[in-house]
Amino acid sequence: MPTVSPTAITPPDGHVVTAREALEPLYERLELRTDSTLLSAAMEAGWPAEEATNAVAALRLQDALNILGRAN
Repeated sequence: MPTVSPTAITPPDGHVVTAREALEPLYERLELRTDSTLLSAAMEAGWPAEEATNAVAALRLQDALNILGRAN
């Protein structure tokens, strides 16, 4: 029967990158995809591109303010 050597698990303080560094590229890709989907939907509904962009920015700002409000 073959033997399997145990896989070493790196403790949090031994990681080469932080969790933020590891997650940031995925977060940015998801953010771009979300923005693109929202803008496309708004423009298909007849909104001008600038107005749709401003609406998405306002939603992001409100979301950030809500998050910051919960953190305090």
